[in-house]
Amino acid sequence: MDTDREERLNHFDRRGSAIMVDVSGKETTSRFAAAEGTIRVNEKVMAAILDNGAAKGDVLGAARIAGIMGTKKTSDLIPLCHIVPLSSCTIDFETHREALIIRAICTAKTEGKTGVEMEALTGVGIALLTIYDMCKAMDRGMVISDIRLLEKSGGRSGHYRAD
Repeated sequence: MDTDREERLNHFDRRGSAIMVDVSGKETTSRFAAAEGTIRVNEKVMAAILDNGAAKGDVLGAARIAGIMGTKKTSDLIPLCHIVPLSSCTIDFETHREALIIRAICTAKTEGKTGVEMEALTGVGIALLTIYDMCKAMDRGMVISDIRLLEKSGGRSGHYRAD
């Protein structure tokens, strides 16, 4: 194993030029990632979402589809990401009416040589942005925050679970 390579950022070569990481020598394994994020909304938006009363339709349904589509486009959005053939992707939502928060959770799976952390994070971001887009007429002050990796498994770096 190249210990020099482990000590530097892996998206740069020895001269500092950006590169796509070479995964050709890595073993194909089952890989999983889960990510989450939240959007804080006002009471009008929360009521519209929970009562299916938003002018643009089913907000969470549209956000779910957009998030899944986002996972499939991750390599188009993040310049040095590999194209990953996803075997599964989910987007789920938890609504907290009193706190005026909607939590999005994305899971992604593949059988491959590189992980799906970026896909899960992208799925969450796109789902939350879709909620914002569909509800901005009611609340331009919505705040998207706390997007983070919850868990990942597979590959050389092993299992990770957030605190």
